[in-house]
Amino acid sequence: MPDLIAQGPMSEHRWRRELPSSTQRTGVLIGRAEADWNVPWDGKISRAHVRLTPMTDNRVEVCCETSARNPVFFRGKSTMKFMLVPGEHFVIGSTTFTLANRPGASDCSSDIDLTEHEFDHAVLRRRSFRDAAGRIEMLSCLPDLITSSSSDEELLVRVVSVLLQATPAASAVAIASVDSNAAANTDDGFAILHYDSRVPDKDGPTVSARLVRKAVARRESILHLWSAAANENQVFTSSEEADWAFCVPLRSEACSGWAIYVTGGLLPDQSGRLEASLQAAPETLEDDVKFAELVGTMIANLRQSRRLERRQAAMRRFFAPVVMEALAGRDTNEVLAPREANLSVMFCDLRGFSKQSERDADQLLELLARVSDALGIMTRHILDTDGVIGDFHGDAAMGFWGWPLQQQDASLRAAEAASRIVIESNQALAETMFGFGIGIATGRAVAGQIGTIDQVKVTAFGPVVNLASRLEGLTKLFGAKVIVDHDTAMAIKKSNDHQFQLRRLALVRPAGLEKEIEAWQLLEPSKPDVQVLSAGQIASYEASLDAMIGGDWGKAYELLHAIPTWDRPKDVLLSIILRNNRVPPDDWDGVIKLPKL
Repeated sequence: MPDLIAQGPMSEHRWRRELPSSTQRTGVLIGRAEADWNVPWDGKISRAHVRLTPMTDNRVEVCCETSARNPVFFRGKSTMKFMLVPGEHFVIGSTTFTLANRPGASDCSSDIDLTEHEFDHAVLRRRSFRDAAGRIEMLSCLPDLITSSSSDEELLVRVVSVLLQATPAASAVAIASVDSNAAANTDDGFAILHYDSRVPDKDGPTVSARLVRKAVARRESILHLWSAAANENQVFTSSEEADWAFCVPLRSEACSGWAIYVTGGLLPDQSGRLEASLQAAPETLEDDVKFAELVGTMIANLRQSRRLERRQAAMRRFFAPVVMEALAGRDTNEVLAPREANLSVMFCDLRGFSKQSERDADQLLELLARVSDALGIMTRHILDTDGVIGDFHGDAAMGFWGWPLQQQDASLRAAEAASRIVIESNQALAETMFGFGIGIATGRAVAGQIGTIDQVKVTAFGPVVNLASRLEGLTKLFGAKVIVDHDTAMAIKKSNDHQFQLRRLALVRPAGLEKEIEAWQLLEPSKPDVQVLSAGQIASYEASLDAMIGGDWGKAYELLHAIPTWDRPKDVLLSIILRNNRVPPDDWDGVIKLPKL
């Protein structure tokens, strides 16, 4: 497709862009702001002024938008809709829009009278500009121009425009790319990413694919010199506007195969001959090559930075913020390598998922949305307290604290996350229709990148992980929302953080475990709409528990009746006592043995 060139009243008010394929039916909207292609320098152009729709045979349909305030002039007349062909133009305000064919690339291998000069980029970097003040002024504007580019297309438009302004002898500038896997001396794998020339109303010089390939392969800037008048073969960049061309490769993975291509003409000497100018050209053009090298470095650095930003953004989907913080400036394998650490591990499970999935089997997408919202509550508060999402187990999530950065207050962070989850789940219960059960355990575990040769994930492994899962299962038995182990409870008590209230629930031995678990309940924060136990009621419950463990079940029975009727854990103890007629069995050791589920 051809290019559209916009030229305003000043030389810097200009851009050249390649029109999309005719298969793109929406076309391109041109306006002063927030359009596809903006013309910010012309106040006569509306925010959305004309729409260009590419047709076949390089023709373009131009339609004036109904919201446009000023007329569009084509062939000297105000026109609302017309067909534009290459070489024609239209005018809005003080800006002329010209449709021009995009020059192609040439890869002629025939003999041609040219001279080749190669620049060592290390030597070039050490040399000073002859016009240092002027070049530095241009360079000082480049960072803002380049970094404010919202896309690669915008970046290339601005870079080519800057190079045209900074290289007075240039007739045309292009950014080209070469695919290193393509066969040499063919057009395969060669592309002109952006092209612009000084003369908008005629085709500019073609781009030498051979020169670009050579510069990219050698990773050095190369200058070709010839006399346009002496060479009738026009296929090798040779035209009446060009006597030379140089190519600067961009030495970066972010711009692999990219190169800056600049071509232009020389002024004859006083005798009217070009020979002297051709001989002096390598030195004359040295500043331009050096400037193009600097511009190329800026492009490469910006695209590398954006590539890293995209990679970081992608990694954030898989790694918690605390892991990203640990990875900053460090070797990934070292940070993620499995190692032992003191962890607080949380298992958080949805309540009511099985019933709802059976009931809503014909509305699975709606159910998925509610599950996602509920899981989002879990994960958000785990991450917000600098935890790590270790895994998802169906309708449950596992998080942990204390890795990859050591956290002395890991238990408090886990308790804080649990409290936040409970509070938000109470508020969102009407929408999600899910409750939560949370188990937290603290101890030694292995954390890091764990898995097989085929697949790995960042998670935690060890008995404390299994313990947290068991505690989460106990929340169903005791009707409690959050149950923690002894170590977590002691860490919370030691902190003297008065926002947390704890109650010792029971000694239990889940099926399959040899050692008993001392289970503690993390009580909900006191609120007007939440039923909570007083300090005296908590003391009564724990006294009844001690009596029950010690075998005095009659005393335990009496103390439990001082607990409010709505309290579910005391019902668990009462049911055990009543099933045994208030007399402990002969093998009673103070531990409640749980059946295998």
